[in-house]
Amino acid sequence: MRRTRGAAASDDGEILSKTYQELFDQRGSAYDRAMRRYPEARRQEFEQAIEAAAPAPGMVVADVPAGGGYLQAYLPSGCTCLGHEPCASFTNHGAVAGQPTQLLPLPWARATVDGAISLAGVHHLDDKRPLFSELHRVVRPGGRLVVSDVAAASAVARFLDGYVGGHNSTGHEGVFLDERTLRELAEAGWTVENAAIRDFHWVFPDRAAMAMFCHELFDLRSSTPADTQAAIEDQLGVSTLANGGAAMHWSLMTISARRT
Repeated sequence: MRRTRGAAASDDGEILSKTYQELFDQRGSAYDRAMRRYPEARRQEFEQAIEAAAPAPGMVVADVPAGGGYLQAYLPSGCTCLGHEPCASFTNHGAVAGQPTQLLPLPWARATVDGAISLAGVHHLDDKRPLFSELHRVVRPGGRLVVSDVAAASAVARFLDGYVGGHNSTGHEGVFLDERTLRELAEAGWTVENAAIRDFHWVFPDRAAMAMFCHELFDLRSSTPADTQAAIEDQLGVSTLANGGAAMHWSLMTISARRT
């Protein structure tokens, strides 16, 4: 039987489809621990999304889904970050344990935010159109949306659906960004201004720290950190920095669109 996107097996062997909320209610805590342990590891990833959004001081920026609210640390001084995250397994984003929320509808009135960023979350959504439409509703005319996520057929996509999906607690079959994503944004009322693959690094003190971070971030329960390090080196590539640190190769497709 084919594994459905984001699916896991039940006790009787049936394959069960999982929503974004179900996935991260299950493994969001591990993800959050890794991010809090190495808060600067993904700096380049957050910075490239901020650069594409180009927020000015005083702007209100929506972060959806917000995870543990990591994006706000990289916004320019004077910006207000409104995070929306349905899973209380993350911290610092407003969700309350025992009071689950839904990703949609978004909790803001029409045309109340200046721009929005969605980073590394939408590849867990089979149908992204409802989110794109809701973001179009809450962003003011002229505001920008940046969607930055894994590109279809990329090395990162193969790593996530292959190694990560084979060893983590929930499985992984991403719905990655491609030309269809651009069409869906246009159908939701967005004018796509730019779409490009951005190459950057996740940076760590050494390769052992890199392996431990990814092992916890992806909740890799049926492998070892040593196996994870080997998979990263083989499938993604790692550069050694002048200070001895490890720079893990990563890339995302970053799309900038304007609210017309």
